Amino acid sequence: MNPAFKRLIIAGLLVLIFLGVVELFAFDIIKIDWVTFMQIQPSFQPMSHPLPVPTDAIPVEGAAYSLALGIPSNPIKPDQASVSRGEELYNINCALCHGTDGKGNGPIASHLQNKPFDLTSFPIHSFTDGGIFFIISTGVPGKMPALNENLIVSERWDVVNYMRTLK
Repeated sequence: MNPAFKRLIIAGLLVLIFLGVVELFAFDIIKIDWVTFMQIQPSFQPMSHPLPVPTDAIPVEGAAYSLALGIPSNPIKPDQASVSRGEELYNINCALCHGTDGKGNGPIASHLQNKPFDLTSFPIHSFTDGGIFFIISTGVPGKMPALNENLIVSERWDVVNYMRTLK
């Protein structure tokens, strides 16, 4: 065999081995932590230690409630438009647990450790609109998540107006 041909084959094999090793690193099969300047410099991470909300701050959609002023009263008239908006929002945010009829028999209710409340029962209907709004806004620890980030203030009042129609 020609010595130049042997050298060409050896060089080709070395190139293939080199490319194979490079591919192992490129597809994270072999992981190497490379130190970058981004990792060793001081940085500001906004969600690691968020600043508290100022005491006199008012949300964009207006003040929802102030515990210093007591339980809020319902500012939205329970007309057909509000009830229909509330029904749509209830079906999106609440019906999975409470069920479409509000009996606490939603599709995932049987899988929950703490069963959802029956929204048609006496204790719920004895609450004021502001009390129901407060529960929707802040949730119930260990039982129901707060919906204040999912629904703006007026939408939460629409859900309250719809809940009053459940029987």
